[in-house]
Amino acid sequence: MARVAVFFGGRSEEHEVSCVSAVSTLTALAEKGHETIAVGIDRDGEFHLADPTGSPLVAEGPLVHLEVPGGRLLGHGQPVTVDVAFPVLHGPFGEDGTIQGLFEMADLPYVGSGVLGSAIAMDKDVAKRLCREAGIPIGKYLVVRGAEFQMAPGDTAGRVGGELGYPVFVKPANLGSSVGIGKAEDEASLKDAIHAAMDHDRKVLVEAEVRGREIEVAVLEGPRASVPGEIIVKSGWYTYEAKYRDDATRIDVPAALSEAAIARVRDLACRAFTTLECQGLARVDFFYEEEGRGFLLNEVNTMPGFTPRSMFPMMWAASGMSYPELCDELVGLALARRT
Repeated sequence: MARVAVFFGGRSEEHEVSCVSAVSTLTALAEKGHETIAVGIDRDGEFHLADPTGSPLVAEGPLVHLEVPGGRLLGHGQPVTVDVAFPVLHGPFGEDGTIQGLFEMADLPYVGSGVLGSAIAMDKDVAKRLCREAGIPIGKYLVVRGAEFQMAPGDTAGRVGGELGYPVFVKPANLGSSVGIGKAEDEASLKDAIHAAMDHDRKVLVEAEVRGREIEVAVLEGPRASVPGEIIVKSGWYTYEAKYRDDATRIDVPAALSEAAIARVRDLACRAFTTLECQGLARVDFFYEEEGRGFLLNEVNTMPGFTPRSMFPMMWAASGMSYPELCDELVGLALARRT
């Protein structure tokens, strides 16, 4: 059994999602016999030895820092030795290769993708370009950069209207949990949505609407794919509120798909995992046009939501791996990469 430090919180807009996910992770790891430590990262980037009994957890407590090299937690009494870091962190500074680089410098094994895979998957534009090069189907999109848009917003709008048409979805290139995403029906709403997205990122994706089902696959290192699941939103699209606060949003696991479609989407998910140099785990999201282009890659999340009711653990539960077994498997994969 290992001493596992579960890192939660973080500096991004997805701070609260991380705090909720970490509660379940700590409980599951303890159930499998691991010794657990809760390390909360506050919005200023400070590390705290947090109270592991909180629900949700709070990134408060004695200040500590990670020894580089060495991998111990220092600053509060005796140094705390850690065998594995489990970063239940979403978005910038947690899922983008930043903290993974710190773990690398500290020589501390950690759950999930490395610096390269994390950084690639976090940038939706780079990820789509690499997957397209690998023959994985994607939808039509354009990239808008801050300076370009500020200098000539009309040119940007004209390009979107001419190449994509309306409606379109506008999203920050380096964020998750549907934060900063807007739907634009015309030029005026497009400009508003780009301005809103640029509050989070200076690089923005504008994507043509895909009218299809939302299908997701959980992938573990190997790669090994779970049964697929489906997100069914009662009305509108999969906003932050629909994802975390709307009880009317339905999750079907396994998704109602033909055997051929299941085999296809699982294969595409594994190919995306390998193409983006992922390790440990990832949730791969698709749109599915049943009567059109088939499966189109939407994005790859290297640290998806991690409560037992989140899609990633639910898909593995439906595939025969319980939540505690999944957490234990991820720790084992992290330790195996060390040897």
